[in-house]
Amino acid sequence: MSNNIIWHSHPVDQQTRASQKSQKPLVIWFTGLSASGKSTIAGALEQILSHQGYHTYLLDGDNVRHGLCSDLGFSDQDRKENIRRVSEVAKLAADAGLITLTAFISPFRADRRIAREILPEGQFVEVFVDAPLDVCKQRDPKGFYARAERGEIKQFTGIDSPYEKPESPEVRIDANRLSVTEAVNQLLAYLDQSGVLKAGYQPLAVSA
Repeated sequence: MSNNIIWHSHPVDQQTRASQKSQKPLVIWFTGLSASGKSTIAGALEQILSHQGYHTYLLDGDNVRHGLCSDLGFSDQDRKENIRRVSEVAKLAADAGLITLTAFISPFRADRRIAREILPEGQFVEVFVDAPLDVCKQRDPKGFYARAERGEIKQFTGIDSPYEKPESPEVRIDANRLSVTEAVNQLLAYLDQSGVLKAGYQPLAVSA
């Protein structure tokens, strides 16, 4: 960074913006293998929060690569830069007072740690959507695992590029056992216990 760039503080700060929205700023960072269910669960949670009047924004891994990160590939260095950019955008969204959800494989612990460290204490929640590799392969809605195993996609996480599981996430979702509704209920319970939800919550009905 150039030494002639300085940080400008402005009178309207995060606390002011969050107070206008009557909510606590937060980044909920979903991580897990491709096809583990990150985007589906994040989208379902955002839908519930939005319906209940919370101001939210969902940053989805595929969508971000259509614009902000369209110049990046899938080398380790490009993956790091992808997560760095997303982390900075999530920070800006939190500064705007939003509850921001991100759904990215984000395979490396060091990158997720950086995302946590750039946010104020208590404003980062790591959610590990834990699905076994063989289950993700069976789901494989985009056919990526099959293509990676045929050698058509290189540096694919879980095949020829590593995924470093979170060691102590705030929330671990057993995506092999829980339905999307059950996963959302688990997250709502955590947010309620953490004081993020304003007046408690009603668990979603789970189909028998």
